[in-house]
Formats: sequence, structure tokens, C-alpha cells
Amino acid sequence: MRHQMLHHGDRVLLGLSGGKDSLSLLHILRHVQRRAPIDFDLAAVTVDPMVPGFDPGPMSDYLASLGVRHYRVREDIVGLAADHMRGDSYCSFCSRLKRGLIYSLARDKGFNVLALGQHLDDLAESFLMSAFHGGKLNTMKAHYLNDASDVRIIRPLVDVRESALADFAGRHDLPVIADNCPACFAKPTQREHAKALLAAEESGNGQLFHSLKSAMAPLVADGSERAIAHARANAASRPPATFR
Repeated sequence: MRHQMLHHGDRVLLGLSGGKDSLSLLHILRHVQRRAPIDFDLAAVTVDPMVPGFDPGPMSDYLASLGVRHYRVREDIVGLAADHMRGDSYCSFCSRLKRGLIYSLARDKGFNVLALGQHLDDLAESFLMSAFHGGKLNTMKAHYLNDASDVRIIRPLVDVRESALADFAGRHDLPVIADNCPACFAKPTQREHAKALLAAEESGNGQLFHSLKSAMAPLVADGSERAIAHARANAASRPPATFR
């Protein structure tokens, strides 16, 4: 509500990796959908990178049991990275490619909102990485409009700790798919280093993430006003959702 992420008539597409964060967000959004004073549609999309050991089939069955439509997009991301990646990290290449695939699906199927599962720990790690390696004060935004001005991106978990999501997923026995990215285990990443730094600092400072949340607040809220104005302007003319 603070970031006015959801509006009447929205067609929300959840980026579902199968990890604890996106699966927890799935249940949060379903809870909000049942109780909010507005109506919005919800579906999920999983990008299958076609790597050994990753099978999103069980997720499709699980979402079917919940009555949630599930789209699957298959793409040989590792192969594309080997052919086209130039002077960039695999993680950055993969993230951009996945986002482009999801945007294409959203446009094709008539979704106007993309929900992502990054949490407060992710934001804090990105904040450190941006300052340490990019020389900028930046982090992930809670609610903004994409460059093409046709899809709003929301991150409903920006105030939620990763430990709370792990606890939620465990207590409710969510069908979490273990991380199987071929780049994740090759060598320590900048994000893993930032995570370790934050954990070490938090061991002696219990208010660390409360302080970081306050420090990052203007960065997290950046873009919200434009996204909210866009949502309001388009809500009245939005036709009823028809999933394809």
C-alpha cells in the first residue's frame, strides 16, 4: 500500500524461479488477492535455462493445484552466453536475457505488471555492490515503469528479510527448487561477498538492516510516482483480463 503497487484491474505476472522467495511471494499475492478491496489477476512465469537438473514440471503441477496459470519459457541461456557475452558477467547477461523473455511474454499475454521476489537482503547487497564497484548509490526499486512504459515492475518483499522467507517456505513445505545455476558454484561472486560482509556486521549490530532500510528508502522509492501515475491513467480504460 505504501508504494501503491497494485491497482484495480491489474494483470500481474509473477516471475517464479522456484526458489523460496518467489514461491513465498506467490502465496502472499494470492492472500492479498483474496482480501484486497480491488480485483486483480495473477499468473506466473518460469524461464527454463535448459540446464541439467532443472525441471519446472513439478512447479506447473503445483500451480495447477492452486488454480494459478503457469507459463514456461525455454531458452538455452548458457549457450547464448558462450556465443554472445562480451565483457560482462554471466549473472548480468542471464538477468537481462530473462527479463527480456519475460517482458515479451507479458506483452503477448496481456499482463501490465511484473512481480519480482527480491527482498531486503537483496537490496542491501545490491546497495553495497553499487557503492563498492560502481561508485554509485543505487539499489533495486520497489515500484517503477520499464523503459518501454508498458509494464510496471513491483517488488512487494522489499521490507522482508530473507530469513523470514526461508522460515515461511519451510513451515509451509513449499516445493522449493534448489539453485542450479552453473555460474553460482564456479567461484565466489560479488553478491556472496556482500552477503558475508553484511552477516559479519549484523552479528555485532542488530539494527543494521533497520538502518540500511532507512538509508535506502529514497533509492527504493525512486520511480514510484511515475509508475503510480501510469497505473491510474490506464486503470479506467483497461479492458477485462483475458488470459491466452
